[in-house]
Amino acid sequence: MKFNPDADLDTSGIEDTRGSGGGRSGGLPGGMIPVGGGVGGLILLVIIVLLNGGIPGLGSDGTGEPTSENTGPGSLNACKNVTTSKECRFVADQNSIEGFWATELPRRGKKYIPAPMRVFEGQVSTGCGPATSAVGPFYCPPDKRVYLELGFFRTMETELDAKGGDFAEAYVIAHEYGHHIQNLYGILGRIKTRSGPTSDAVRSELQADCLAGIWTNHATTVPSKNGKPFILELTDEDIAIGLDAAASVGDDRIQSKTQGQVTPESFSHGTAEQRMRWFKAGLDSGDMTTCDTWSATTL
Repeated sequence: MKFNPDADLDTSGIEDTRGSGGGRSGGLPGGMIPVGGGVGGLILLVIIVLLNGGIPGLGSDGTGEPTSENTGPGSLNACKNVTTSKECRFVADQNSIEGFWATELPRRGKKYIPAPMRVFEGQVSTGCGPATSAVGPFYCPPDKRVYLELGFFRTMETELDAKGGDFAEAYVIAHEYGHHIQNLYGILGRIKTRSGPTSDAVRSELQADCLAGIWTNHATTVPSKNGKPFILELTDEDIAIGLDAAASVGDDRIQSKTQGQVTPESFSHGTAEQRMRWFKAGLDSGDMTTCDTWSATTL
């Protein structure tokens, strides 16, 4: 994955709260995140967020508004281009993904509403209630934000055996913005069934994978504010890394690693094969109409 050093980065949609003391202590109540957090916590929180539009009964202010933002050296908010620091690649990813959807949705007659990406460490207060770093990346519909704890990418490699790399990171961020697109279309509100191989939760996750593939198809054409693209090149190896990342978070892979057996009746995200296939469907077509997982008879 080759980023363009000449592309101007826009940090107006970035909220880097690391080291700012802006997080809220605590976590989900009543042991809602399984012991050990990590992948289990990620899956459970996403289900709750998508199905309930928030996490009830947390005693949080529920605003999702940042109490403090880090703008010093090393902060993503200080990024001017990808040469400012290595982590500025996350800003380039976010800018490219939002830049694509900000053009694509109006082209289809739908207004795009920006979704900030909040980077945190430890814990964070959200419109869905407080969450900890054990949860992993997620999208919160009430405050229309993507939440990202950068340590999750190490977890993908160490706990889920993902190859990792720049495009694995981009895939994860694009997937979460796929949920934002669903939210803007009112799709998240139709989720009723929470688990099972053909459940609404699985259909939603596979659609977000497909939408991530749509962006990938167009990624090298999305311009920055100075007209130069954020991403210069995506190779076959990059795509393979993205597919590997999608497979690593398949329900069957995760269940096999965490509980030693696969139980399809508790699926919430889809199998490794399904996640790869739907991501590739979006990638190959570049057309949102490809991503209709809701009427698909075979997922």
